[in-house]
This record gives sequence, C-alpha cells and structure tokens, in this order.
Amino acid sequence: MKFLLGVDEAGRGPLAGPVAVGIVRAPMSLDLVALFPGLRDSKQLSEKKREALYARAQEEVRKGSIAIRVCFSSERMIDGKGIVYAVKHAACRGIRVLASSPQEVRVVLDGALTAPKEYEQETIIGGDGTVPVIMLASVIAKVARDRLMKKLGAAFPEYGFERHKGYGTPAHRQAIQRYGLSHLHRRSFCTNVLNEVR
Repeated sequence: MKFLLGVDEAGRGPLAGPVAVGIVRAPMSLDLVALFPGLRDSKQLSEKKREALYARAQEEVRKGSIAIRVCFSSERMIDGKGIVYAVKHAACRGIRVLASSPQEVRVVLDGALTAPKEYEQETIIGGDGTVPVIMLASVIAKVARDRLMKKLGAAFPEYGFERHKGYGTPAHRQAIQRYGLSHLHRRSFCTNVLNEVR
C-alpha cells in the first residue's frame, strides 16, 4: 500500500442542490496534521478556516504531495435513485479516478460510505472528526459544494442559496412556499414543505 484515500460527503440533507463527495489521496507516510494546522471536521470550522485549508490543499496538489477530487450527484439523481445511491455513485467515481490501481491504496470512509468492493477499505463512524485524511476530504467536499451553492444563489436570487446552501432553514422554506420549487430542488425532500403550503 502506497497511498491512503480519505472519503467524506457534504450536503446529504439539504432540500436543494447536489450532494458532494470529497476524496483525498495522500502517501501513507504523509503527516496531514502537521501539513494542515487546525485540521478538523469541517462542521467544526469557520467558513474562513475551511477556505484557508482548501487553498492549502490546492497548493499541495500543485506540489504533487496530495491529490484531491470532488464528485457531485445531482438533485435529479437523488430524486430518481435516492440519496444513498447518489452518494455511493459519486464516491465510486472519485475513488476510481484517484486510485485506478486498487492494490496501491487503502480507502477510509466516514459514516456509512463504502468503496467499490475491489478496494481494501474501512468505514469509520465519526471518521470526519478523528482521521486526518477523512477530515481533509470533508473540508474539500464542504467548500466545493458551498461555492457551487453561492453561484446558484446568484442565478436564483429568490431562494437565497448563497446563505443557507440549500438547507431547510425557515427562510428557505418560506421562499419555497412563495415561489414554488425550482429545478434545483430535491422534490423527494420537499414533501413536508409542499404540504405546509397546502
């Protein structure tokens, strides 16, 4: 085994937008904690700190010390196949891009995520708070998805995606009640909101 692959997702629960899966490939010998001071679960970090870690990750990619990938599964796939399938689909795509030779990597994944069966893997509950390569994957996924939702917020200003990133905040639910659903909304996630309208 030459490399460790960390995998985590962001955006499992929102009412709108895609789900993102972050994948980080790092040499087994690389000390990510030393390389990324302040690294922890993305949910415990400020937006500013996440952005700084993301920028640092891009620097390390340019140096060749790590590789990163973010794969998205659309709201259409989430509605058609379910969130579990959508997350797995994105994870498998990213893993195969960063590790075309399964024999060279060990995959560690957060929560209930799994890799394709040909990869040596371990799913770690709470791994985004305890395993550095998963922590970095969680930051990569979160920043990439947040940036996308900000762009979508400019295209759909009535919903305020740039503020809540598609999550079911009171303001977002009120916007749905006023304007209905856009093509970015996960219709299967919005049943309760639509019932509130009625």
